Parts: sequence; C-alpha cells; structure tokens
Amino acid sequence: MIFSFSATPDFDFMTHFAHHLGVAMENNLLRIPEKLGEGYIRKLTFGPDFKVTLHRYTLREDLVIKRNSSGMGNELITIFFYSNEDSLEISFNNDQQVRFSEREDAAIQVTSNDLSSAIRFPAGHSVHYVVIAIKPVYLKALLGLTKQNATLKTITTSGSSFLYFESMTAETKILLKHMAAVNTQDDLSHFYMQIKVQELIYLLFRQLVLRESTAAHYSINSADAERLLHIRNEILYDLSVPPVLSELAQVAAMSETKLKQLFKQTFGDTIYNYYQRARMEEAAFLLKQGKRSVAEVGYELGFSNLSHFSRLFEKCHGLTPKRFSAQAK
Repeated sequence: MIFSFSATPDFDFMTHFAHHLGVAMENNLLRIPEKLGEGYIRKLTFGPDFKVTLHRYTLREDLVIKRNSSGMGNELITIFFYSNEDSLEISFNNDQQVRFSEREDAAIQVTSNDLSSAIRFPAGHSVHYVVIAIKPVYLKALLGLTKQNATLKTITTSGSSFLYFESMTAETKILLKHMAAVNTQDDLSHFYMQIKVQELIYLLFRQLVLRESTAAHYSINSADAERLLHIRNEILYDLSVPPVLSELAQVAAMSETKLKQLFKQTFGDTIYNYYQRARMEEAAFLLKQGKRSVAEVGYELGFSNLSHFSRLFEKCHGLTPKRFSAQAK
C-alpha cells in the first residue's frame, strides 16, 4: 500500500489517510480496519501551529508513506520519533531505499517540509512512532532561547532547508512508552499529552543545542539527503574498516569538503567520530549478547591493539569492556 501526499503547512495527514483507507475517524482516532491489520493513529492538536500524530499498528502488507516536497520552503517542521527496534527503510530521492534506523541509532529525524521522502513500514511488524508538526515561529517562541547555535537558528527560521538526525536517548524511549500508555478517556489526558510532547521537544533540543555553534548552515536538497544516507550505510556496513574520505566522496558524488560539512551538519559529528561511536555501540551490543570474549569483539571490530579498544570503550561507556561484559551477564 502506498500513501502519497504533499507536505503543505495546512495538510491534515489523518483526514486524508482515513479517506485513503476508506474508514471514518472518531474523536481524532483512526482505527486500522481488520482487513488491513490492527492498531490506530491518534491526532492531537494543540493549536493551528502545533500538531502531533501517534502511530501504533501492525499491518498485513507493507506501507510506503511518500511525502512530496511542498515547494514552499520551510513553513513547517516535521520531527519524527521512531521508537521500536525493527529497522525502517527510507529514501529521499525515489532511489533504492536505505536503512533509517539500525538498532535504534539515528531514530529521530528533524526535517523541513521542502524535502521529499519515502518510508517503508514492513508488514507484520509492530510499528510505533510519533510525528510532531510545528511551525518555525511557534517553535522559536516555545523554546524561548535568547542565544541559538546555527542548527537551532536554521530550524526556527522560515525558508530554511534542512535535515538532522539524532540518536534516541533512554530518557526519550521511556517517555514515548509512557505516552503510549496514557488513558485517553481521562478528562485531563489532552493536557497531560501536551506537556509530554513539549518534554519530547525539550529532550531533543537539549541534544541539538550542543551542536557546534560556529559552523555555517548549508542548504540541503533531497538528492543530497539521499547520498548522505548511503554514505552513513557505507560507514556502518563493515565497522572493522575505517572510512576513507576520498572513497566516500566519490560514492557521494561530492567534493570531500562538501561531504564533510553536510555529514557533520546532518548527523552531528565528523565522519570518523561517527564511525568510532558506531564501533563502540556495536561492541556494547556484542558484549551484551555474551557469546564473544572481549578479545573476540575487539578483533572483530578491527582493533589490533586491545588496550586501545579498552580505552575507547571506557571513554564511551564509562566501564572497561571486561567490566561491562561482566555486568551484562
């Protein structure tokens, strides 16, 4: 099933998706018909400039949601929180889709509504995600910041084109679970959810505010976004091999300078630091499984010097690999 729409600021996803499925909404709730699966989509409106949809369903067939560029510049910010462990596939330029999440890494996407995208939700998997749609002026007033780094200034300025990814913290995952468990029959549930959605925004922007404040913003288009996701996948494909900038630039069809700038802007870190963090996250995952020794994990991830591996792991996780492995058992 394919659902395609243009991301204009006044577009109402729920109304059009309900029409696409041939079902009626009731009290801002769309229940998935039994023939298509089970679950629901719920809409929360906190004013004309601030809306949220909560998606929780399992479908009998793949669903592709295609968002086409509004052609109007950034007059709406979309924040996408994907909170379950199954990987999603996304494309920005109608090319082959690539992984959006990998063990919940980079599971938050912040984008202007002038970028096209297509996300595939696989059949038979429980899908849990939250989408916040908010206008730049409203967000700026909500944050109330007197000083903004380049990232925040770009997001809250009308007309900007941007794409940012952030990893999801444990605090954010817990908050999303609490939101999913709210009794919507409670008279104060709407007020409670408004507070919790603002808390979600706070937790995200607490991360974004730490990004480099001096770097200039570079406009991004759908083709650039597509290439950056491919580069990210190239980096993560084999964590035992360090990335080579010249080779990645060739794959991306960009200059090395442009690739370095856009990658850091989009993912919040340099290519090499991103690679090293991914190695340490993979090391933690493998050690938690308990099937490999510390040495085996280190060698598998390309470390010939296990002391170096241990120092990097402790810097990232606060424990040596040996102690981390012991605590995970």
